[in-house]
Amino acid sequence: MKRKIGVILNLALGLLAACTTVTTPAPTTSGDEVRFAQQREQMVLETIERRGITDKDVLNAMRAVPRHLFVPENEQAHAYGDYPLPIGYGQTISQPYIVALMTELLALKEGDKVLEIGTGSGYQAAILAEIPGIEVYTVEIIPELAESARERLKSLGYANLHCQQGDGYYGWPEHAPFDAIIVTAAPDHLPPLLLDQLANGGQMVIPIGSPGAYQTLWKFVKSDAGELKALNMGGVAFVPLTGPGAEEHGGEGGHEWPLP
Repeated sequence: MKRKIGVILNLALGLLAACTTVTTPAPTTSGDEVRFAQQREQMVLETIERRGITDKDVLNAMRAVPRHLFVPENEQAHAYGDYPLPIGYGQTISQPYIVALMTELLALKEGDKVLEIGTGSGYQAAILAEIPGIEVYTVEIIPELAESARERLKSLGYANLHCQQGDGYYGWPEHAPFDAIIVTAAPDHLPPLLLDQLANGGQMVIPIGSPGAYQTLWKFVKSDAGELKALNMGGVAFVPLTGPGAEEHGGEGGHEWPLP
């Protein structure tokens, strides 16, 4: 129940985000890094662990990734608050708790191949790449964000992370099937091609719902036989999944999912 209460909106900063220019943050001093490390530890203890996240790999990843390097320089002072921040082009970086929750829901294990839809500034991708033994593929539709995220992640040394600019509605079929899929923007239905790219025995975490309103965070579990089970993880609000694929197939809906 705690996970369903008080989820802070990613969508709420949409207008502000649209007016923000993404730039690579300026280098920080050693004193800044100490301060940011302390803030990061406080973030993990007070807003992630305390709210029920228990996966040690996820907690370690949240401690390891410098979130302040994934936001514009003028937002660095707010980088470790538990709320979304604008990153430009109408997009946001999700609140830390939601990043941790969605990562934990994937139940990743060593050797898994993960697809992320919606790279943004690259923060969620970096968290995934910190999980031991994980290979990450991430797709971003906005060219400027895709390029800046690629450079940022490369500079941080993530050799197990692969970035592509493209329409995430269609996934990344060349590298399918994926053991886990995470979607960080909300379509109004479950994209069938993403479901096709999810391996049997895999799991997908995705917000689904109409833009401009609360959506539902779903965890889909695909059995070894290919049967689908859906678990409602509560209300969230994300920016909409955009692009020709989502626009062409918007409003399809109509899926019936067996609930536990």
